[in-house]
Formats: sequence, structure tokens, C-alpha cells
Amino acid sequence: MTPVFVVDCVQKWYGNRRVLSSASFRCMPGTIRVLMGRNGAGKSSLLRFGVGLMRAESGVVHFAGKSYLKPQLHVLARRGLFFMPDYGLPAWDLTVREQLQLVGRLSRRECFDEIIDTTGIAHLLNALPFSLSGGECRRVACALAFARNPVCLIADEPYMGIAPKDAECLTRIFRALAHQGCAVGLSGHEVDILLDSADHITWCTSGTTHELGTPSEARSHYLFSRDYLGRQAQSHLRLG
Repeated sequence: MTPVFVVDCVQKWYGNRRVLSSASFRCMPGTIRVLMGRNGAGKSSLLRFGVGLMRAESGVVHFAGKSYLKPQLHVLARRGLFFMPDYGLPAWDLTVREQLQLVGRLSRRECFDEIIDTTGIAHLLNALPFSLSGGECRRVACALAFARNPVCLIADEPYMGIAPKDAECLTRIFRALAHQGCAVGLSGHEVDILLDSADHITWCTSGTTHELGTPSEARSHYLFSRDYLGRQAQSHLRLG
């Protein structure tokens, strides 16, 4: 299977500190791939370069059959990329309904019943986003992604700071998008949630990335278990 989105060989410096030396991340159609790593390992930098929100010293993005040395979000978005940052979505001055209608017009989509049902936002349609909880805002952002009908969805730490019920809902939404053929890429630290939702794990550490494979293969990877998952995972491996 050919990846639809690849961020390849990225090198990123912050002053005298090199965060990424040669890091990559790829998303495949119909699957959920998760980027994991410690705070400061460079996960967000890798994704933000990939979607065109940050420059890097080196690296290239391949998306939908084209290559970009200096990717720009508005260019990638026109070709079917939807980026969900860890803040800033949705817009605060339009109701949820108005935002869905706006995105729907851009993608020539008129019926939102399935989207509203899948994301569980029927009771939020007349609300302004500033009145919503963090989990509700994430579900609205996912509804906007659905309305855009993306080729690829990249979500940076979507589970951060939300209730378990909302997290379960987000996982169902990401899985529904993948079922429709969307390539889904996620990042975060919520180990159990991410491992349960993922088809493939990429580990960002020491400036580079490692393709660990399925969640089961990731859990059994000694260095990932020792250096990232911690003691609980080590005990699980010994018991297994």
C-alpha cells in the first residue's frame, strides 16, 4: 500500500538544540497511525513541519502524489489534508451549525445527519465554541473534518485533557474516518487510548523515529517499553 502522506528525513533545530536529526512519519489510506514519544522529543515539530506550519533545516513532505520542500497548509488543505491542532479549532465566533455549513459549502456537502450522529453533537449545533468543554470542542473539530471529507487527517494530541467518554467518542470518529479510506495520523501521550485505537505505532526518540508496527509489536519492543512505557509495561512483559 502506498502512503498518502509522508514527512521524511526532517532535521529541526531550536537555537543550539537539535530536536530532530532525521525523523519521518507516514500515513496510509484506511489506517490509524500514531506518533508517540516523550515531551520535547519533537513529535509536534515533525507534524507541524509536515502540515506546513513550521520550517525545518531539512526535510520533504510527500502528499497525494506531490513533493514539497516548503509545504504550506493552505496548499495541502486544497489537496485534501485536514489538520487538527491541539488548540485553535473550531472558530469561536460562529455557531457549530454555521461552521458545519461553511465547511460543507467548501466541500459541496449538504447533508450532515450522518456526521452529527457519528460525532454526537446534535445538542451542540446552536452553541458557540467558547461555551463548550474541551472534549466537546474536539468532537466539533472532528465533525468539521468529516464535513471536509479529507484524504488525510492529522491530529496533534487530540486526547489531551478530555474526559474518558469524549476520548471513546473520538476513537470511534477516527475509526469511522479510516473506514471511509481516510489516512489518519495522531500523536499524544495517552498510552492505553492510543494503543487501543492505532493500527501502527511510530516512536519518536533521540531525534529520529522508529517504525514499531502494530500496538502488540510496540508493547513487546524492549527499548520502547523500557524508555517510554515504563515500569508497568516492563511488569506486563515479564508476566507475559
